[in-house]
Amino acid sequence: MNKLAQFVLASLVVLAFSAAPAMAQAPAAAPSGEAVDAPVPLISFSAAFGAGLVTLGAAMGIGKLASSAYESMARQPEVAGNIQTAMIIAAALIEGFTFFALVVCLNSVGK
Repeated sequence: MNKLAQFVLASLVVLAFSAAPAMAQAPAAAPSGEAVDAPVPLISFSAAFGAGLVTLGAAMGIGKLASSAYESMARQPEVAGNIQTAMIIAAALIEGFTFFALVVCLNSVGK
């Protein structure tokens, strides 16, 4: 099993077990009648963890995109303008999806 598959499997296990406290029973009131502070569920951790994974994925994708584009430009300098335009468009699409995923991850914190 390669390192990426191990990382993805470990990430899925962490996300699966961090959502369990969200389904736990609410704490009972204290014997004195005072309200007990509810524990903070780990669902907020999984949203932050998901945002981190999205950011790492986008960074890896844009890094691979730029690496391939620069290698192509070095091999064929006459088409560097076309390659650079395509690279900028692809990077903008990756960033757009990244921002959307971050909004989805961080909006799920309060729910």
